[in-house]
Amino acid sequence: MATLGIYEKALPKESSWQERLMLAKKLNFDFVEMSIDETDERLARLDWNQEQRKEVWLAMQETGVKILSLCLSGHRRYPFGSADPKKREQALVIVAKAIELAADLGIRTIQLAGYDVYYEKKNVNTRADFIKNLQKAVALAAAKEVVLAIEIMDDSFIPSISEFLKIKKQIPSPYLQVYPDLGNLSAWPSNDVGYELECGIEYITAVHLKDTLAVTNEFPGKFKGVPFGTGCVDFLGCLKTLQALDYNGPFLIEMWSETSTEPIKEINEALNFLQPLLKEAGYGHG
Repeated sequence: MATLGIYEKALPKESSWQERLMLAKKLNFDFVEMSIDETDERLARLDWNQEQRKEVWLAMQETGVKILSLCLSGHRRYPFGSADPKKREQALVIVAKAIELAADLGIRTIQLAGYDVYYEKKNVNTRADFIKNLQKAVALAAAKEVVLAIEIMDDSFIPSISEFLKIKKQIPSPYLQVYPDLGNLSAWPSNDVGYELECGIEYITAVHLKDTLAVTNEFPGKFKGVPFGTGCVDFLGCLKTLQALDYNGPFLIEMWSETSTEPIKEINEALNFLQPLLKEAGYGHG
């Protein structure tokens, strides 16, 4: 049986954690992935006091639905590879606080956005600084037994598991793993998706389920908001490949329906599309 989670940004935004986790339970999800993005509102979660952390922890105990992973995309704004030393310093502060929060809440995995820089120009220095600061972050995570997992991105820096492995070779810690997004992995025409999953299987800690539109010479690709079944992802092929590789980790449906007028309808449509495919591939759920 697959462990299946839902991204926080799929659920109604104006909800308490108790309400959010109860809704996830009602929809038959096993866990929720928390978001700490680049907005001030969500970055402020890194400074929750003990009472606020306790409130979230109690909501998990009362509902029986855990927050197993944390999507830390705040590094888009404060990247490890920034040319600005103050931003690089802030990037390390952010990841250190995220590790503390994860340790307090029992979160297993922090998904790092695999950008050296996002709003700046990439060069050899941005890569070198990214790797240097990632090494520092992994050391902090290891001390708290929290795994950092780099997402395969909608960006040319780490568009494949093969590119992740070049960095993994330099930081061979068990606390640095990879978190492939089947949508992002499939959108880049240079990727042989089956091979990518095969070569990275020993490092995959979780898998995002998301559809995308492929990158072409005339089109930059579409990496968000593509309804399941309308994009380029061969979900059944990917899932069967993972099954053959004996992948038993969690799957996470990544959606952005938190401000939709009908978020529950959209989530159910995604489930209706994905659950038969999970079952056919040998990952029955629900």
